[in-house]
Amino acid sequence: MEEEMWRTEENNPQVTVSQTPGDRQSARPQIEDMQWPNGEIEIPSSVCSLPCRTGERKKTVKGMPCCWHCEPCDVIPVFLAMLGIIATIFVMATFVRYNDTPIVRASGRELSYVLLTGIFLCYIITFLMIAKPDVAICSFRRIFLGLGMCISYAALLTKTNRIYRIFEEGKKSVTAPRLISPTSQLAITSSLIAIQLLGVFIWFGVDPPNTIIDYDEQKTVNPDQARGVLKCDITDLQIICSLGYSILLMVTCTVYAIKTRGVPENFNEAKPIGFTMYTTCIVWLAFIPIFFGTAQSAEKGLKKGVQLQGLKKGVQLQGLKKGVQLQGLKK
Repeated sequence: MEEEMWRTEENNPQVTVSQTPGDRQSARPQIEDMQWPNGEIEIPSSVCSLPCRTGERKKTVKGMPCCWHCEPCDVIPVFLAMLGIIATIFVMATFVRYNDTPIVRASGRELSYVLLTGIFLCYIITFLMIAKPDVAICSFRRIFLGLGMCISYAALLTKTNRIYRIFEEGKKSVTAPRLISPTSQLAITSSLIAIQLLGVFIWFGVDPPNTIIDYDEQKTVNPDQARGVLKCDITDLQIICSLGYSILLMVTCTVYAIKTRGVPENFNEAKPIGFTMYTTCIVWLAFIPIFFGTAQSAEKGLKKGVQLQGLKKGVQLQGLKKGVQLQGLKK
């Protein structure tokens, strides 16, 4: 009887795993007698990386395109979006409750509701950005990506333009300027928003929404081992163009905010709007280089989610400030 000796690890002693009478060629190791690293009993999987579980995402290993690490998904954009939605609903409910008070009427309640609607849509886009891409999700991304900000900036631009025209006309005559009634203000705001929607519908006609699998981020020498990322067929240039109209409204609103910075403090919201637009411009200046400087689309999605939240904070201060004032009326 001969014993067949097998060495399982460099520092482990030899272990007898089989015995055979005479013929060494017929020796076969017994799997159950094998010693695996870390004292494991089950046979380890012969793969580079295991599939990630729910709530985890793949992070590729540099120099090893076929391997990845599983790490928990970031919840910061979702957390910020949920806080923003709750705060927006709170402010909107407060406005509805005190709808006929002087503070709400003086702030232009019609445009305030439009502004709050735009802010609400801005937070909703976060969930579309992190959802699994398909034709429907990609379509909604195109629509709501710039729509929420367009609605918000259109309302603010209409407000600042109204304040500017009232004071400029007051310097020349006692006659009130045209198109300052609530109905006229809503018509102007709707016209500005319609331009954004028209551009989106033209985009739909020229380039229908669909999904693609991007292999550029995880290139491999062997094509059979290629790994792709499912994403919407939207280029960085198209994203910037979609946001371009909102940027134009923001810049125009900032110009009017500068022109109306000398109005009395108790006249509507001229100075708070000015502060909002200054901070928003700073955030936008940080958003564009960060977005284009990020290589991977997954990281870009996170950057877009976080940055879009930052773009709303200053705007939402308008409603929060007014909501606190209205709550103070009760006391």
